[in-house]
Amino acid sequence: MHDRAGGILAHISSLPGKYGIGDLGPQAYRFADKLARAKQRYWQVLPLNPPAGGLCPYHCLSAFAGNSLLISPELLLRDGLLTRKDLSDGPKFPSTKVDVDAVRSYKSRLFSAAYERFKGKGKRARYRQFCGDNRAWLDDYVLFGALRERFGGGRWCDWPAGLRERREGDLAEARRELSDDVEKGEFLQYVFYRQWLSLKDYCKGQNVRIIGDIPIYVAYDSSDVWSHPELFKLNRTKQPRFVGGSPPDCFSRTGQLWGNPVYDWRALKKSGYSWWIRRIEHNLGLFDIVRLDHFRAFVAYWEVRAGSRTAKAGRYAAGPGESFFDELLKRVDRDSLIVEDLGDITDDVRRLIDKHDLCGMRVLQYAFDPPGADSRDNLHIPFNHSKNCVVYTGTHDNNTVKAWFSGEANIEQKQRLSAYLGRHPAATNMHAELVRLAMSSPAWLSVIPIQDLLGLGGATRMNLPGTIAGNWSWRLREGQLTAAVLKDLAKATQTYGRAKER
Repeated sequence: MHDRAGGILAHISSLPGKYGIGDLGPQAYRFADKLARAKQRYWQVLPLNPPAGGLCPYHCLSAFAGNSLLISPELLLRDGLLTRKDLSDGPKFPSTKVDVDAVRSYKSRLFSAAYERFKGKGKRARYRQFCGDNRAWLDDYVLFGALRERFGGGRWCDWPAGLRERREGDLAEARRELSDDVEKGEFLQYVFYRQWLSLKDYCKGQNVRIIGDIPIYVAYDSSDVWSHPELFKLNRTKQPRFVGGSPPDCFSRTGQLWGNPVYDWRALKKSGYSWWIRRIEHNLGLFDIVRLDHFRAFVAYWEVRAGSRTAKAGRYAAGPGESFFDELLKRVDRDSLIVEDLGDITDDVRRLIDKHDLCGMRVLQYAFDPPGADSRDNLHIPFNHSKNCVVYTGTHDNNTVKAWFSGEANIEQKQRLSAYLGRHPAATNMHAELVRLAMSSPAWLSVIPIQDLLGLGGATRMNLPGTIAGNWSWRLREGQLTAAVLKDLAKATQTYGRAKER
């Protein structure tokens, strides 16, 4: 069991900086310093995988690769791979939102310049070692990326038959023809991993551990589905037969249609779940703890026939259940996992969690609903929290506390919350009230989204499930996380027994 602690949820892309998107450079190190000053011992981030389009980190091109847009130009300058002239004529980026197209265009130019200098210096031993150590996923990913660029971003199922079917001769020819693009892809992954692991080591020195996030699915147009089609429910032409989603709920009356291909768990079981276990072990090399997204899908997942307009007509299909976790926990420490046990959690899901004593999630925005329910049955209300869980004021899928209380919580929820607090606090200070509730919870870890720590409104929401426009793009402004905020957070962390002196 972990020591009692506190943490902050803030994605890398949300950090401030002058290059259009938060990155792995100096601002990330400063953020780690601020966490340490505020006596926070955990920094939770969203998935670091490359998005298949836009900014959504849960719809990724690879389960193993890193998002090159998070590479720091300043660290490339420090390493002699860029010059000050390279960085002198960048566009004026918005400070509170990510303009992903502008960032991609700008950084693509920087990366080309950095790669040319890297080639001129000759291949380095660390680069060669990285490529060798990661050969199992890297070869497929960089070739996939080069081919995707050659064919104008089209889906791999529309490529010529030899490449679509991965015939050995066609793949070898493509590697020869696209050798420079392939090596550039390797270079960018090498730089990303080098910058990330350096930041992780720095955080460790500041007594800050990092919690990562593993999306349940990958995009259909991903190197994983292209290179391992046998692990997914595809038809003879390698198109998805079913896609993932979730049934109708409080976020959407017609359910959520994610569009990702679903796994063929029978095929995965035959291999001892090797791809999934390798994926989790890989992520545990990047993070100290990982969150398993959409945990209930390991027991039963919502699948929708491909081509459906909504997720409403889907059905639950059986996941791997206990057999997967019996294998996984032979290789992985259960204390390195957090499971997202939110949503429609049935008795069989709860039994699996209890059997393996897995660490779940509790969300305070759910603690005072639904109206008329007996609070003794609500796992999210603080008096029902166990030590073996992580408590959040809200997640990346929730509105901010301030916007939730002012615009989404109904009268009954507000009355229950006031009764629990024993007073009627001002709506403008509700974020601070829920932060204190999270801090005082029996849960071993409280994690506060940075927006709730700062009491920000709905315009800073990270994601609205079931929608596309505007999500994942919010950024923290320079100077917004003030010394006064950090001092108050440190004091609360000490008050509620979540600080640990060195």
